[in-house]
Amino acid sequence: MDAGRGRSENIDPADQWVLNPNTGEYELRLSTSAPQSPRSPVPGPRGRSAPRPDGTTARPTRAPGRGVPPPRRRGTGPEEPPGRRGRRPRGTKAKRALLWTGGSMAFVLVAVATGGYLYLKHLEGNVDTIDVGDAGASSFRKDEAFNILIIGTDKRTGEGNEGYGDKNSVGHADTTILLHVAKDRSNATAMSIPRDLVIDIPECRTKLEDGTEKVIPGLQGVRFNRSLGESERDPGCVMDTVKEFSGIAPDHFMMVDFNAVKTLTTAVGGVTVCLNRPIKDDKSKLDLPEGESTLEGEQALAFVRTRKAYSNSSDLDRIKVQQQFLGSLMRKMSSSDTLTNPGKLLKLAEAATDALTVDKAIGGVNTLKDIALELKKVPTKNITFTTVPVKDNPAEVVKATVVVNEATAPQVFDMIRNDVSFTEVKAQKKKEAAAVAARLKGPKADASEVRVRVLNGGAASGSAGFQLTWLQNEAGVTKSENAGNADAEQAKTTLEYAPDQADQARRLADIMGLSGSALKPGESEPNAQGLPTMTLILGKDFKGAGVPLDSSSAKTPDVEKSTADKVQCSG
Repeated sequence: MDAGRGRSENIDPADQWVLNPNTGEYELRLSTSAPQSPRSPVPGPRGRSAPRPDGTTARPTRAPGRGVPPPRRRGTGPEEPPGRRGRRPRGTKAKRALLWTGGSMAFVLVAVATGGYLYLKHLEGNVDTIDVGDAGASSFRKDEAFNILIIGTDKRTGEGNEGYGDKNSVGHADTTILLHVAKDRSNATAMSIPRDLVIDIPECRTKLEDGTEKVIPGLQGVRFNRSLGESERDPGCVMDTVKEFSGIAPDHFMMVDFNAVKTLTTAVGGVTVCLNRPIKDDKSKLDLPEGESTLEGEQALAFVRTRKAYSNSSDLDRIKVQQQFLGSLMRKMSSSDTLTNPGKLLKLAEAATDALTVDKAIGGVNTLKDIALELKKVPTKNITFTTVPVKDNPAEVVKATVVVNEATAPQVFDMIRNDVSFTEVKAQKKKEAAAVAARLKGPKADASEVRVRVLNGGAASGSAGFQLTWLQNEAGVTKSENAGNADAEQAKTTLEYAPDQADQARRLADIMGLSGSALKPGESEPNAQGLPTMTLILGKDFKGAGVPLDSSSAKTPDVEKSTADKVQCSG
């Protein structure tokens, strides 16, 4: 018996955790006849101990000869990844981001099913942290929208992973997903970032393990995957790079390793994938028939890693497959078969957290649990997978890289930045003061009698013209005109009107989904004919021509997207 690992050679760790009916806690049982006291230390996998009474956690040194080498220090070998202050040595762990909420979802499943605080503290001991400084938020806020950057590397460390990634890679950003979770938790967007996207990498600052600070110069016109690993760039540098090219600021990051794909898929009993045609990849040893297959372990990792099995052998093809895989994994993790099976829950929690590295701001057990509970609120039907809109790099004769598609990418970035859903969801109703709500009550003029001038006060370029065309051709507001740009930008769309135009204001509010607070009693302006006219200023919350302002969704550009609730076939 290896007491430090809390298991015997032939007993699965998940089978040793049993519910104590007297305390309501899950406890480690080292034998069938000797249940552990809830006050006893809670040994976990990999030789980690439960918290001491003062809240600290003992982390015993792993004995050599058990298949995993002891942690390395910086400079002692090629396998040491870069890091910032606060990082615990990880030895041979390669970071892989194929399970975007694996660690947090495992936390919430265990928390809800067992209520086991001591076990959650044990899981916290599995998680590594890196201080990214100003690159991320200083804390997690439950009352706000948040962005988590999921990062994976192509480093080959980790038992059984010699056949994946580049042999001598320092650990580039091979798989990256920006997860945006809406403020009202009605929806989420997971946007994949191609590793071969050509962008500028900004200068970034890292704190090394010895406490010194290193300033790493920026690079112009290089692949996105170079934002991690090279010149000791860490996850904070990747976060800075994403903000630089998209304008979206990641709040936090999560990284998991190759082995997480194997262990998580095994823990849930396999993940179902669907193919439009048979695929065979001699390099990854993947051989699957047309239709549905259930994959776990090594096969699951091969499925999300393979590129050569698809027609274009490109990273963009692989991204689509990974998105399909993640949707299937999420459905399996939230299924009743998983939620009602304590053995699966505990295996899932151990596998996910043991592979997880996060920024220091969210490394605590309570914060991870809070994130998990917030993620749990998002319906799978409103979780959208999409990819940064790209096009072939025009500077290349032989096409190997891509660049941002300026025709469609800005709207995608704006939607995420402004917390707009890619799916149709109902906005949460907010209570308004009686005086404000009263502005919407009363008679409404016919649309043909509404006179309004439209100005752009912070919406996307061309919005005033697009909205004017929609009002005239689709809504019947023919007495409308484009008045150009407003004097200043504003966050919210407003409609100013004179007292005798209240019936017109109510009609336009009804047409556009304007709230009572958007209606501003004031003065009218003369139109081209000298007639009193209301003034509509489109603010930064404007979601697109014809899209109601009281909707949290918008008409999306012509980009490929899918949702986590639907089974889709690829290949």
